This record gives sequence, C-alpha cells and structure tokens, in this order.
Amino acid sequence: MNWDDDSVPPTAAGGDRLVGGAADREEQAVEAALRPKDLGEFVGQERVREQLDLVLKAARARNATADHVLLSGAPGLGKTTLSMIIAAEMGAPIRITSGPAIQHAGDLAAILSSLTEGEVLFLDEIHRMSRPAEEMLYMAMEDFRVDVIVGKGPGATAIPLELPPFTLVGATTRAGLLPPPLRDRFGFTGHMEFYAPAELQRVIHRSARLLDVETDAEGAAEIAGRSRGTPRIANRLLRRVRDYAQVKADGVITREIAARALDVYEVDARGLDRLDRAVLTALLKLFGGGPVGLSTLAVAVGEERETVEEVAEPFLVREGLLARTPRGRIATPAAWEHLGMVPPRQAAGGGGEALFDA
Repeated sequence: MNWDDDSVPPTAAGGDRLVGGAADREEQAVEAALRPKDLGEFVGQERVREQLDLVLKAARARNATADHVLLSGAPGLGKTTLSMIIAAEMGAPIRITSGPAIQHAGDLAAILSSLTEGEVLFLDEIHRMSRPAEEMLYMAMEDFRVDVIVGKGPGATAIPLELPPFTLVGATTRAGLLPPPLRDRFGFTGHMEFYAPAELQRVIHRSARLLDVETDAEGAAEIAGRSRGTPRIANRLLRRVRDYAQVKADGVITREIAARALDVYEVDARGLDRLDRAVLTALLKLFGGGPVGLSTLAVAVGEERETVEEVAEPFLVREGLLARTPRGRIATPAAWEHLGMVPPRQAAGGGGEALFDA
C-alpha cells in the first residue's frame, strides 16, 4: 500500500471527492499506519523501486549519503512513502516540508542549517518554492553550502554557511515546471506511473489485513477497478466499502458488496464520480458531443472553469472519454458507450464517424 501527501490546496469541488488525489489531515493520519516501511513491502513501481534500491545500496556500501532524488507523478502514487523508505533504508532521520511553505530564502536557510549529517529532507511540491529559495537550493545541493545575507543595501554582507552532507528528496506533480538547473542537480529521477488493477489488488489485500477487514479476490478486484490506478484512492474506497459491509452485510467484502457500496457513493465501474459524469452528460446531451468551449461546459455543469479543467478533465482524457481540441472539448465514442447513449448521427442512420473528425 503506497501513499503520498499532497500539499496542494484542493479546489472547492475537488477537495471532498472520494476519488480525488488529495488527502486531508485526518486521512493522512490513517495513511501513516498503513505505509510500507521498506522497499520490499512497497507494491508496484517496479522500475523505480529497482533503480532506487541500487542507488541506496551503493550509498550504504560507500558509507556515504545517498544522491539527491526527484520523484514525479500524480498525487497518491507513493512519493511521500518512498521518501520515508529512503530515510529508513539509509538509517537516517527525515524532515518533511513543502514548496509552498518556503516563501523566502531565509525559510530554507533555517531548515538547511538545522539538518544533521545524512538527514533526509523531503520537499513536497518542490516546483512551488519561491525563486530566491530555489536559487539558494542550487548551492546547497551541489556544494553543501549556503550564503546567508546579513544587512541591507551597500552594507550587506554574505556569510558562507557550511552544511553537513544531506539527501534532498523532491516530489512534484508537475515536473515540467522545474527549471533545468534544479532538475539537473538531482542524481536520481524517478517517474511514478499509475498502477495496474492487479497491483492495486495487492495494495487492497495488504491494507485489508492491516485494517482487519475480510475481503475476497473478487471484492478486491471490484474496488481496484474503480480506483483510477491510484493506491490512495483504492484504500479510501476500501474503507468506505468496509463501512458498508459492516452496516449492511456480514462484514465480508465480496464483489456484490463492493459494487453496491460504491454505487451508494456514486463511483461507477470505471471510477467516474458525480462530477465526471456531469461533465460527460452535459457534453453529450446539451452539446451533441461537442466541440464546446471549456467555459461554456463549466457553466453548463455549474462549476468553475478551473474545477472542470483541473479536477475532472485529466482522468476523462486519460480514460479516452474526452478529447481536447483547438475547437473545444469533444466526447469520444467511448463516452457515448459508457453512458449508454447513441451519437446523434448514428441514431439518425448515419455512420456517426464525422462527429469525431474535428
């Protein structure tokens, strides 16, 4: 079971979504008890796990601190978990902060100056750090030194401050926003992929054991299929299905129980929730499948433009249900099929293909 903190404030519509990637403080407390403690327990991300294992073993053999590590990928895939595993594998303490919390170079200097030798500094959402702090981080990562400016104006002086060797683990959901000079200073870069259903089933079975919940293979498969390829969502759905099974059944999670429970929570067989289906329904029923502009679509759904674009669309595009074109958003044939609707031209006897040629 793999988890990942997310310091990005959720949107109003996206913050309480059962299939959202962000985790609030209460959920983070639950996650902490379920996190794997070493690479052997970590499920999925085989390539990243194998490469990282080599990096850490080599560092231990040299009796040196590990290279700086950059982890990128969507929320909930395990970036924070891997940072904690890195610290555990190196036998070092870990300090956790986030890019938005570092608004001034002095904030970063205070953190760096208090690090101990070999300590792991986990910097979540590193792309949201302020530019002055970012420039200070360059020197700290490369030379283990920072220059602290004392005074202002012509009388200001730079005092060099030596730092003990440390390992920076940076996490980002938007690697493209990192400037090349910062990206190049990481010795290892790993991209976290979405999970296959079989991997999510392993995550669910492990979490069910830790939560003392009985689930069969088909029940775990049903939850995995609705989890959007994300361990955090899989475990969140597992807890909601557990509640349903305890109240409405005998406490055992089967395929039927899981399906009924997730139908109550409005998460369908492909992992779409109310907002996702509202976007698709408006696109199909009101605009004939598109193309339609984003702002118009947002008004039709009754949500902010940013909510539709940042919360709903990424998963719909990834699932091949919606496409972004220069002329606007269009629904794909898979969207019509998923909602059990017939494209207008196909219903009229046409081929229905021209609707999607734009």
